[in-house]
Amino acid sequence: MIRLIKKGLMFGNLVHISSPALVERYNRALQHLAGKTTALTDFHVDISGYSPEVGIELEDELYLNPNGVNRQFILLTTEQKRAPLLNVKFSTSRDILREFIEMNEAQLFALTATDAVAGELVNSVIKLTTPRDLFNIQKIEIEADTAGGTLRKAERLADMVEQFKTQEDAWFDDILIAKMIETAKETGDVTRNPVHLRHTAFEQRNFWTAHFGGLYLFPDMDHPAAICMGDKPDNLPIKYIFGPSHRNQIAKFLEYNDLVEPIVKARGVDAAAILQQKMDFLTVAAATDADVDLTGLDRSDMRRLARNHSDRLPEAYHGLAQLLRWATDGGRWPRITSDHAAYFYTLRAADTPNRDLVNMLLAELAPLDPRQMFICHKELFYSTYANWPESKKAYVADFLAREYQVDKAGARAALFGHEPDMSGEDHLSDDIIARVGPWGALRKD
Repeated sequence: MIRLIKKGLMFGNLVHISSPALVERYNRALQHLAGKTTALTDFHVDISGYSPEVGIELEDELYLNPNGVNRQFILLTTEQKRAPLLNVKFSTSRDILREFIEMNEAQLFALTATDAVAGELVNSVIKLTTPRDLFNIQKIEIEADTAGGTLRKAERLADMVEQFKTQEDAWFDDILIAKMIETAKETGDVTRNPVHLRHTAFEQRNFWTAHFGGLYLFPDMDHPAAICMGDKPDNLPIKYIFGPSHRNQIAKFLEYNDLVEPIVKARGVDAAAILQQKMDFLTVAAATDADVDLTGLDRSDMRRLARNHSDRLPEAYHGLAQLLRWATDGGRWPRITSDHAAYFYTLRAADTPNRDLVNMLLAELAPLDPRQMFICHKELFYSTYANWPESKKAYVADFLAREYQVDKAGARAALFGHEPDMSGEDHLSDDIIARVGPWGALRKD
């Protein structure tokens, strides 16, 4: 994975923690949440405060996500809102954390000036034992406080102030007054500057989870369904349950709920360019199977490879070629049904609140398009990348660095038209490249 790190395609935009004060605050919060500390003097954290270096040190990549269900977090700075979320188990987690930070940015800025804010994304499930348990996760509540308990103490002080105002003879209660003075030294004047975090409950409607082999749950739809990438569960409380082989049923589900649109009919995109690039990726897949050197390929090289390895080209290639001829030359409209291998390559998510989740699903249903997989489903991309031959790793990494990293917003607008949120994956510092060592546990490919 070193190649991806150096090109800014992995661990990008993490927040560097290096000052002794911040490291000390992190350790106090980590001790409070997990009963652990780190001996590292500097490291990088994601939006939740998870550090890949600390994960390796502790030999526990879920040290802030016990059982992969109730994500804990440590906020040292509100700048973490721009960072990605690593080791994603639920597709909604980063959006929830970011919205929480943005809704409380002023308060969190003040709190993190002197201490770390530690908390948890809490739901009613402590541990997932069966897929059915996922349907009990309908609301996520955020519980947060500083490691020193500033919010808890501020609430206690507010109660004491109210008692002082309303209780008869409170002016003569020396014990109450002494407690108020002592607590105010830690919290400040809560009457003039109340310390309170708002917007701490979030509904979790349709989502993806990495648990049970990967599940896409769409219970909050006119035509609800679950799409399972692992073993198909038998007892989910939802009428329709599909696996990857149920292409017709998945296509109907997406169509009935108006979740997708054909690329060639989408507004604001260059459909021909997108189709051609998808065909190039399919050509690369065929050439990889033939052990062809993929270094420095240009457009003419791609045509040559397609001709020379036509017998190896996936069926999806020919369907996309027909669609490209229609889009560029006005040929016959090709009938590409959901039975055709090219079908899911021809779609993109419609502009709905479920857009990112649907694009994530399409990336999994069209696995030979590494660009869409990287943009829409990074967890899948990294696990897939690890199993590619060296030549394909180099080609895809070079392509993404050249065609995507230089203009992420432009590339995503060109692909999807309606521009998704781009923050959280913009920057890779030189420092993290220099510190590749902490990821030595990963395959150095």
